[in-house]
Amino acid sequence: MPLAFVTGSTGFVGQNLIEALGRDGWDVVALHRASSDLTRLNQLGVTLQCGDVADLASVRAAMPDRPDAVFHVAGDTSLWRRQRTEQTLVNVRGTRNVVKVALEHRAARFVHTSSAVAFGLHSGRINEMTPVSAAKSPIDYIRTKAMAEREVRRGIARGLAGVIINPSNILGRYDHNNWSRLFQLVQQRRLPGMPDGGGSFCHAGAVADAHIAAARDGRVGCNYLLGGEDAAYLTLVKRVAKALGRTVAPRPLPVRVLSAYARLEEMVAPVFGRDPDLTRETVTLLSSNIYCDTSRAVAELGFQRVDMDRMLSETIEWMVSEHMLKAISPRIPPA
Repeated sequence: MPLAFVTGSTGFVGQNLIEALGRDGWDVVALHRASSDLTRLNQLGVTLQCGDVADLASVRAAMPDRPDAVFHVAGDTSLWRRQRTEQTLVNVRGTRNVVKVALEHRAARFVHTSSAVAFGLHSGRINEMTPVSAAKSPIDYIRTKAMAEREVRRGIARGLAGVIINPSNILGRYDHNNWSRLFQLVQQRRLPGMPDGGGSFCHAGAVADAHIAAARDGRVGCNYLLGGEDAAYLTLVKRVAKALGRTVAPRPLPVRVLSAYARLEEMVAPVFGRDPDLTRETVTLLSSNIYCDTSRAVAELGFQRVDMDRMLSETIEWMVSEHMLKAISPRIPPA
């Protein structure tokens, strides 16, 4: 059985990937932080190793010798400026550490989970040949994901068999902090509106399968964009509102209005010991149009596009089962 080492094992993509690896017959060594909830991993029968990607010694101790693939999934996806120091530590130094140890332990393959936004905020559709402009971005997440890719490329120059996966917006099970948060705000009537942006959406299970295909068939040094169904963000939240039984959906609002609201949230939220419902970096990202050409991933990795209805229904069903959303009462037709 092939052996995989997975960072970010308790996260959104990580849990979907480990499920897929199990179905595909892999043995998995899963790196997790001491504070992580291990309930799901214990059910999947993986080998658990406690550590932190930002701690080089712990990565060395956790990674087995000569793994068939290292899947570096760990990353800080925060869009709050207050988290910049931690985000840089995890996304940049963490990637540097995992690359270094993968070379030391002679990993046969290295698959790095990046993001479509690592190319920067371009207007329109991007492909793998689009020039990277992330260094100019006002969003720290975008800059650090691009810097993490540079760490992988430095490793490739030293002999790492690295492949980079760039998912767009991901929908599916095990999402506790990304689009699922917006779903909660819609149900709770706490999302004031949406700016005029849009993007591509991909299914978490299809993203996991693409990682495994990249370990097997991906070309060393190549990026693979994962898109799917394109949608304006306002259209998406309207569909979510309808699915959740909301009669009034969030409306379009100018960026300046949402940015002012986000600035207030960033000031008030820490007083109440919570993260902001909306941040200025989130507004900037949601006011951009980032659509992906997935031709390379489809042709070389067999990437599967999934329709939006399925992605939304799976996400909402899982969130309800996890009590992250209130159960939706079925509408009874009139007699």
